[in-house]
Amino acid sequence: MANLLTSNRVLDSLPAAERGALLSRMQPVGLQVGMKLLKPGEQPQYAHFMTSGVTSVVTFMADGASAEVGLVGREGIVESLNLLGAAHSPTTAFIQVEGTALRMRFAELQQELTTSEVIRSRILESIQCQGFVVSQIAACNGLHEIEERLARWLLMLRDRLDSERFLMTQELLAEMLGARRTSVTMAAGSLQRSGLIEYHRGNIHILDRERLQGVACECYPIVRDLVAGLFRPDL
Repeated sequence: MANLLTSNRVLDSLPAAERGALLSRMQPVGLQVGMKLLKPGEQPQYAHFMTSGVTSVVTFMADGASAEVGLVGREGIVESLNLLGAAHSPTTAFIQVEGTALRMRFAELQQELTTSEVIRSRILESIQCQGFVVSQIAACNGLHEIEERLARWLLMLRDRLDSERFLMTQELLAEMLGARRTSVTMAAGSLQRSGLIEYHRGNIHILDRERLQGVACECYPIVRDLVAGLFRPDL
């Protein structure tokens, strides 16, 4: 499975000795669409350092309604917020776009945080970034119009995949945005008529990323810059 050993920004930010210490405890794994990495009320068994693909962090309500509150690509660790304490997460994390990860036992990563200052520092920086992204998306879901949010979401997905093309059903789009399917259909249709995307049978193609950024709400550049600023000492 050597082909799974691609980049994760948390690991890449570590000095060679600390990175090697973590890699020696890691196993490369493939992640299929729909696979759940974290369930509500459960402590994780593994920590997944994403190396490709995308994990969605979603909150589900008692009536089945849902909304995405986070996206994790190769910039992060899916279970990072669980490292802060013993509280059980109310969210579900599942694979939205097929990918790969390097995983290690969660308890072993917890131990590394107590013994290595540099590992603790890098992971805390990643957790802070993820926390800020979660809060921004939560505000976005409550305050901005569906077309703006859809544009923001498509751009966030594009940034994590480094691709202008991906597969996404309208049903899943509605679940991620916490919106009615008809509203998502209308928003996607508007973006398509404007020549910003092509959308056919779940296949999405971003045609004009620059103009799509102009449609997206202010939350997109905020989230983009948070992720881009990870582990940069000049910021």
